[in-house]
Amino acid sequence: MSTDFTSGKNIDHLKILIVDDDLASKLILKRPLEKQGHEIHIAKTGFEAIEICKNNPDLNLILMDIRMPEMDGYETTQKIREFNKDVIIIVQTSNFYSGVKEMAIESGCNGYIAKPINFVELNNIIRTFFN
Repeated sequence: MSTDFTSGKNIDHLKILIVDDDLASKLILKRPLEKQGHEIHIAKTGFEAIEICKNNPDLNLILMDIRMPEMDGYETTQKIREFNKDVIIIVQTSNFYSGVKEMAIESGCNGYIAKPINFVELNNIIRTFFN
């Protein structure tokens, strides 16, 4: 069990995939999540994310960037949902234009979070799905 950033409450060890083509964004998420005791996997493209998901069917959570080269987060999510309906997928984006939430849900995501990531909000999401 690990302690979250805000409440001192325990959160079970999670297997988390961070999907983002930006190195800084990945590192900003990876370090604090690892400190909480979670196992972190990293993908920089949608194709890598799909491959990691196929090889790790026990993933608990995917933090999915929307804007990536070759295949965006929406399409990647749809492809993951073809073989894994259970993993929680949260879209992360810095572009909150009209319709992002609807498009995320329509593509199979469970929710969304704005960049830059607010770790209090991220932990609230984690507690919502995993407590």
